[in-house]
Parts: sequence; C-alpha cells; structure tokens
Amino acid sequence: MERKYAIIDIETTGGKATRDRITEIAIVVHDGEKVIDQWETLVNPECYIPYGITQLTGITQDMVNRAPKFYEVAKTIVEKTEGAIFVAHNVRFDYSFVKEEFRRLGFTYTRKQLCTVRLSRQAFPGLRSYGLDSLIRHFNIHISSRHRAMGDTLATTEVFEKIISSEYGAKEVTSMINLGIKESLLPSNLSLEKIHELPETCGVYYFHDQHNQLAYIGKSINIQKRVAEHFADVSEKARKMQQQVYDVSYEETGSELVALLLESHEIKTKRPYLNQAQRVRYFPYVIHTFQNEQGYICFDVVQPNTKERKQLNVLSEYSKVHHAKGKLNVLAKKLELCARYSGLEQTVAKKVCFNYHLKQCRGACGELESVEAYNERATLALGHLTNVFEEDMLLIDRGRSKDESAVILIENGEYQGFTYLDKNDTYTSLDNIKSSLPKRYESNPEVKRIIRRFLEEKGKVRVVKFKPE
Repeated sequence: MERKYAIIDIETTGGKATRDRITEIAIVVHDGEKVIDQWETLVNPECYIPYGITQLTGITQDMVNRAPKFYEVAKTIVEKTEGAIFVAHNVRFDYSFVKEEFRRLGFTYTRKQLCTVRLSRQAFPGLRSYGLDSLIRHFNIHISSRHRAMGDTLATTEVFEKIISSEYGAKEVTSMINLGIKESLLPSNLSLEKIHELPETCGVYYFHDQHNQLAYIGKSINIQKRVAEHFADVSEKARKMQQQVYDVSYEETGSELVALLLESHEIKTKRPYLNQAQRVRYFPYVIHTFQNEQGYICFDVVQPNTKERKQLNVLSEYSKVHHAKGKLNVLAKKLELCARYSGLEQTVAKKVCFNYHLKQCRGACGELESVEAYNERATLALGHLTNVFEEDMLLIDRGRSKDESAVILIENGEYQGFTYLDKNDTYTSLDNIKSSLPKRYESNPEVKRIIRRFLEEKGKVRVVKFKPE
C-alpha cells in the first residue's frame, strides 16, 4: 500500500502545548522514496516570544508580527498532511502543538504518527544519543539553519530516508503505523485510517455491524488506542468482533467517571449483543428488613428469586454474599446492633448473641433492651443501607475541553445524572444544575459502586456538598 509522509518541525514560544504557541512550521511531503513537496511559514503566535527562545531560534517578535496567524495557515496544513503520516523527531512534541492549535480553533486534528527518535533507536542501535544534533553529526548531514523549522525538517527527512533504506527500517515503520494491528485482522469495512481518525481522548465507543445494529460498547481514557487493541488481539472475543464489526462511532466525555457511568447506562439500555457478560450485572444477594414478633427491626441477607424479591422490603443489592454480610457486620459494630437481628448469627430465641458477650450488643436479643431504644439505632442502619450516599453532593471532574467541567449530581442518596458546565461556574445553584441535566439516569448498585470507588480515591474528583433545598 502506497503511503505518504508529512515530515514536520515547528518552532514555538515554549515547551507546553496548552500554554505556548507555534512561531514557525515546515512540512516536507515524502512518498517513501523521494521528497514530493515542501512548505514553510512563520506564524504569528499572538503572544510574546521569550528572549531565550529568540536567542535559540533567531525568530524575533518583529518577524512574527508580520506573519500570518495560525487560523490563516490551518487550511494549508490540513491539505499538506491529508492522508499522510505525521513524522517528526520527538513526534509527541510537534504533534501536540499542532493538535492544540487546531483545538483552539474548534477543530479536531488527527493524523497517524511516526517518531524518528524511536525509529532511529531501533534502526541504528548502539549510538550514544538519538537527539537530532547527534544524528546530524553521526551521518554528517549538512544543515544550513539549525533550530529553524525547515532546516530541522530537512535534517529529519535525511534521517527518515536512512531509516527507510535500512534493513530494519521499512518493516518497523509499517509496524508503528499500524499500532500493532495486523491488517488481516481488521473487519473488511474498517480501515486503519478510520481507526487513526478516532480521538485520543476519554470517552465511550460503539461498534456497529453491517445492519447498523450495536454490537459492542466500551469505554477508555484513550478511545483510539483501546479500539486498536481490540483488533491487535487474537482471542476468541476479538475474532467475533472481526467478523461482526462494520463501523465505529464514539462520544467523548473528558471525565473517566462519566465514561464509566455512560458505558454502564448504554450497555443496559441498548443491549449490544457482544456485551453479554456486561449487559446485566447481576446482584443476586439482597439485604432486606422486617420486624420480628417482639417489634424489633431486623435485617437479613438472602438470595431471592424474582417473585420472592417483590415480597421483600429490599434495602440494598450485592454481587457477593460476603459483601452484604460485611456491610451488616460494620453497621452492627458501629451501632451496637444484635448479631442475630442483623442476620449474622443463628441463636436460640431469647438467648443473647455472641456480640453481647463482647459488649457489642446491648441485649435486645435477650429482651434486655427495650424495642424503642433498639429500634432508634436500627433506624439509623436503615438509612445507611438505603442511601449509599448519605449527603447530597456534586462531583466535579474534567470536561471535554479546558473550558468546561463534568458535573455528576448525587441527590437524596441517589445518582441523578451528569452534565457539562463552564469551568468557572461556582456550582451554587442546584436548580440550574438540575435543569442542565440532559436526562435523569437510573441509579442502581453498579453505578453506586462506580461512584463510591472514585470517592474512595482521594483526588480523583472534586466534591461539592450542599444541603437539600
């Protein structure tokens, strides 16, 4: 398959793509055998160029003040790199700046990438350094203007040609382009180009079959990478996907927590046929409550069938019996509840439980404590079991862009849904947040577990608590 390479170098006002700007860009288009086009331009960064950068590159403020702004050259960059692999020496740096400049304009720029640093290490093992200066010296490459975009691009082009012509080079180039995917493993209608067009951001992805039916739903912090991994695999699951998948779509979320919540909701409501194991996350064990003949509030863990479940006062559901027992054990110790009345011990009626001997029960099981006094504490346990989240709160996480935040609403002990708000919002108006929710989502044991895990990891999300209105 014929390929085209866009070998690129940029000069910038600094080293951070989200803060600094491009001052110069050069592109050499190569067909794998020879240069077929080249282009360069200064770019007005619309900001100050630090003195140290000018000393390094020779690019002055006066030079860029007369240059076109990025939006004026963006179309040319798209055209020069269309259908080409983005090649650079330390490609992460150059690609991140170009991608960020397009993002500022409201566009997503995505290209397949190759790094000549990484390729050089494999093609020319044993060199002391693989920086561009070192390779220029090693290969005696003539360069007229180091640290200017076109000079560095032409030097990188010579390095690239030496890699391609090496015994190792062509094979490794193809391997890196394919992200480890063997083209024979790809579904017939899904090209490598389609995968490389996917964003490298957090979100949910959808596999569709030839009838546009949903076959599979997944989530990842890097959609492109995860989709590629599906087709680099040789497992039975991957084989089924290779047979069924015809197209892929996605929804960016920014927030990993939102991606998990959205994935869970989408799988349950849209029921993709390759997600069978995830389609219904089964919670067979329940904690239910009842009052015994003496009037004491009791709890128990059971595994009811559908008909039995409807007749029980179910408080919470669990995937494992020991999770349910563990929850009751914690509450029994915390509130000094009877082990027998908490479903943790089988003892003869009117005889005290083992916890009483440990002074962790006040003797309700032996009628040594009044119903009223015991039930006051048992009622607190009811609240703990009914509401996984005991406070109303907002969970604030990163959004889909730097200007917004993802906001997850927990109210009345239940997950209500998520939305996206301006990053500068103070989150003081609960009514505004509620009205911005696109829809209300189901609160179930699975989403509660997802949220609880994020809350347990400090720093994962920001928590804003509020009082019920």
